[in-house]
Amino acid sequence: MAAKQVKSRQRVADHGEVFTAEREVKAMCDLVKQETERIDSRFLEPACGDGNFLVEILTRKLAIVKKKYKRSAYDWERNSLLALGSMYGVDILLDNAKACRDRLYEIWEQEYKAVCKKECNDDTRAAARFILERNIVCGNALTLFCVDNEQQDTTEPIVFSEWTFPFNDARIQRKDYTFAELINAEEPKRPKKEGAQQTLFDLYPEAKPEPDEEGIFLQQYITHYRRLSENG
Repeated sequence: MAAKQVKSRQRVADHGEVFTAEREVKAMCDLVKQETERIDSRFLEPACGDGNFLVEILTRKLAIVKKKYKRSAYDWERNSLLALGSMYGVDILLDNAKACRDRLYEIWEQEYKAVCKKECNDDTRAAARFILERNIVCGNALTLFCVDNEQQDTTEPIVFSEWTFPFNDARIQRKDYTFAELINAEEPKRPKKEGAQQTLFDLYPEAKPEPDEEGIFLQQYITHYRRLSENG
């Protein structure tokens, strides 16, 4: 059964919310097919809805993870978390952001159980949930601020985390950046009453810590990937 493109007429009127059909999602992802199949290639959907584009991309990435690492639970866990950490989304509606996180987690969990079976553990599950909480944000991608329950901008900037395994072991590194820094914006701008919607999804290059290029990261953590959620 095809997914609905409209939840309600009111949401269309209030927020211009129309979801992209699965056929169009697949066709657009095929335009960057090589990147969608690269485990660490980062994708941002600035109006993610409940995650149609991110779901398709994660499904493709996890297929590659399974193909390469299905013989080792440890390698599958690390690389699946790397794939999950490469998915970024922003939506102005809280229910959409929550639904997107849940859909991505369910896809990851299904593959986790299929590949790792009895070697699955709750610590890795918690790490996956933690990554999604940080990567899928309820906010305004035009102004670069988080929003409240009334979809009004707060004073809190949107912050994304970069996830890497720089030491080729179980230690994962998290670096936090404001969204404004990642797109080379000087300062987040206040809301505009009118404005064109951004592109459906954009691929951004890897963020670098050099202040002249991508801004200075806010903070950094390094920990075992199974203890990731302990950092808060």
